[in-house]
Amino acid sequence: MGVLKRFEQRLEGLVNGTFAKVFKSEVQPVEIAGALQRECDNNATIWNRDRTVVPNDFIVELSAPDYERLSPYSGQLGDELAGMVRDYAKQQRYTFMGPIKVHLEKAEDLDTGLYRVRSRTLASSSSQQAPGSAPAGPPGGPAAGPVPGGHGGGYGYPPAAPPAAAPPMPSAPPPGARPGGYGYPPQPVGGQRPPAAPTAGGRTRYWVEINGTRHQISRPTLVLGRSTDADVRIDDPGVSRRHCEIRTGTPSTIQDLGSTNGIVVDGQHTTRATLRDGSRIVVGSTTIIYRQAEG
Repeated sequence: MGVLKRFEQRLEGLVNGTFAKVFKSEVQPVEIAGALQRECDNNATIWNRDRTVVPNDFIVELSAPDYERLSPYSGQLGDELAGMVRDYAKQQRYTFMGPIKVHLEKAEDLDTGLYRVRSRTLASSSSQQAPGSAPAGPPGGPAAGPVPGGHGGGYGYPPAAPPAAAPPMPSAPPPGARPGGYGYPPQPVGGQRPPAAPTAGGRTRYWVEINGTRHQISRPTLVLGRSTDADVRIDDPGVSRRHCEIRTGTPSTIQDLGSTNGIVVDGQHTTRATLRDGSRIVVGSTTIIYRQAEG
């Protein structure tokens, strides 16, 4: 059973369905949990062969209406989200520098249904620990600033050097990291979509096959998701409203749009991948076959 599914079951058992009534907006607890997982993945910093450090202090910014609705449950929700992060880190063999904390904050610039996640790595007095575990150091111990490569910069967190005994760490997130706040549909750079590249043998045709139905790709981009606003709607509870986007060209690519459950391309879980004719894309429990041919 996946970490997100266990998280949902624990939450339902803890509050006896309370959150089903509280979350009347588009934001759901499992979406926030998925965003925290991606925050760990995108800010994982390799210290050595056996140690990959991820953030342990998270802030989830919510719109004023969502925050007011959730604030009475912020303690329970924060604890459950922290537990989910701990389980996910254990699964991925990630390490924390300090206790895991998840806080909710109100953001006046967000509309109902939108959220933002930011994180930092705070070190406690004990930083040598097993993957996915929190240190046993006393609360309020000395704390370091954000580890370089995290999302601390730009959010009011002062930078600080890593512990003296630690080897140098990269100054940027690992390849595949997706910039920007979660919960927002990504915007094209410069407001323009890249055109499909012509081929020497004539015009290339692009399409996807879903459950035996062919969907022609007649524009440079194709958004797939559960929303009626998506170019191709997929009726699958495991698919987000705007799940992913295919961009045709040389080569064609697919990009995750901050979905809850991510995408799997040709057997690899990823946020962005190059597509070839016959590539198998899995979103939720739905399989999509990407096709292209000169016509």
